[in-house]
Amino acid sequence: MKNVLYFLMIFALLCGGCAASKQAKSVDLHGFLGEDVYSKLQKGKEDQALMFYRNEKIDPEKYSKVLIDPVLIYTPKGASSDEVADQKHLANNFFRYLNNELKQDTTIVTEPEPGTVRYQIAITSAEESNRFLEAMSFLPPYGLGISVGKDFITGKPTGVGEITMEIKAVDALTGELLGAAVDRRVGGKKIAGIGDTWDDADNAMRYWAKRLRYVNCQNAGKT
Repeated sequence: MKNVLYFLMIFALLCGGCAASKQAKSVDLHGFLGEDVYSKLQKGKEDQALMFYRNEKIDPEKYSKVLIDPVLIYTPKGASSDEVADQKHLANNFFRYLNNELKQDTTIVTEPEPGTVRYQIAITSAEESNRFLEAMSFLPPYGLGISVGKDFITGKPTGVGEITMEIKAVDALTGELLGAAVDRRVGGKKIAGIGDTWDDADNAMRYWAKRLRYVNCQNAGKT
C-alpha cells in the first residue's frame, strides 16, 4: 500500500496543481449566530460569503478600531481528544491570521472602546482531507472524471478538506449588529500541502482573514 501511495503522489506531482481553496456551493447553519441574525441573511453575491448581511443604516467609516474575540469551535459529538486538539489548533491559527491581517491597517484593541467593531467568530464545521483519495482522483481517466463530476454536483472535489465559519460584527459598546456572514470553503485540486490533512482548512482561514482585512479597509474608506 505504501508503494501504491508513493506512486500516486509522484504521479500527482507530474499533474500540477490548482487553487488552494474555493467557495463551496452550499452551507449549513449551526446555530452560532442565532435565529435573529439568520433571518437577516441573504444569499451572497460573487465576492461575498455564501450567506451575508450588512446593516445599511450605520456609517462604517466611524469605526477605526477592531476587537477580535477568541475563535470558538463546535466540537463534533463523540470527538476524540486528538480531534478536539485539532479543532483548537485551527481556532488558534484562525485567531492569529485575523490579528496578523487586521493589524496592518487598523488599531486592534482588547477592550470595548468607542468606534470599535467587535468580531465574533466560530468554526462550526471542519473536515480534514483524505490525501489518498485526493491523489487517486488525479489518476486518469476515471479518477479525474469522478472528481470533476463530484465537484460539479457538490462543489467539493474528491478527498479534499473543508471548513465552515460563522462571523458576526457588532458595535463593541452597544452590541448593535453591523454585519454577519456564513461561509464554507473546500480544498482545491492541488499538490502543495499534500502531506498535511488540515492544509485545506488552513488555506481557507488564511483567505478569510485576508478577505476580512479587505472588507474592513473598504468600510473605512481606505480602498
